[in-house]
Amino acid sequence: MELNLAGRTALITGGASGIGRAVVTALLDEGVRVVVLDRAERPADVPESVRWHSGDVTDEEAVAAAVRDSGDLSIAVGCAGISGPVGKAPTEIGRDDFARTLDVNLTGQFLLAKHAAAAMRERGGGAIVFLASDSGFVAAPGMVAYCASKGGLLMLAKALATDLADDGIRVNCVAPSVVDTPMSRADLGLTEQGFDGQPFPVHQPEEVAAAVCYLASDLARGVNGTTHVLDFGGLARSTFPA
Repeated sequence: MELNLAGRTALITGGASGIGRAVVTALLDEGVRVVVLDRAERPADVPESVRWHSGDVTDEEAVAAAVRDSGDLSIAVGCAGISGPVGKAPTEIGRDDFARTLDVNLTGQFLLAKHAAAAMRERGGGAIVFLASDSGFVAAPGMVAYCASKGGLLMLAKALATDLADDGIRVNCVAPSVVDTPMSRADLGLTEQGFDGQPFPVHQPEEVAAAVCYLASDLARGVNGTTHVLDFGGLARSTFPA
């Protein structure tokens, strides 16, 4: 399957590791010019062709500067995100921790879309893809802030898709379940041993990146305002005891 993305320009937030890094690699392999915005400094093994901006997605000027540096922008992928307070009861979560989770996972995505859409409008359209989660549909214990932020992100994509459709800009989400990333390993206390032998299926970042690339391509030109769920069928299964 040819995605025909060569020659386009993409901005990826959170591209230093995990899913974001896999998206950077996948788009480079497709011949896309890549710009990254991440709080982390540029990793030594990132190709020199990648333009790197060190900044926070909640800093609107940092986002705007990365968009300006992207030039002829046609793809924006929001991968930056945090887990927030994990394993805490709602009564134990501080206001600042809750607000910070929403600020990164939801407001940061809005800022990316706001500035990317303005640039895309000038060139006649583009594609915005957010990294959401199955936690936007179903809740796990001890993840109130994360679930709330990802649930809001699903509706943010729908609202943006509605408002930006006339500009030729599509907005969609990819919502995986557990992905083997440094963040998920830390959340689940598996930093050392990884996911081998765990009693649940786990995605590799490259699998999620492939879904992102599809949604960014013209093959998905009819896909707008939707969420592509990667959860091994978890949402499909009823809790009915049969």
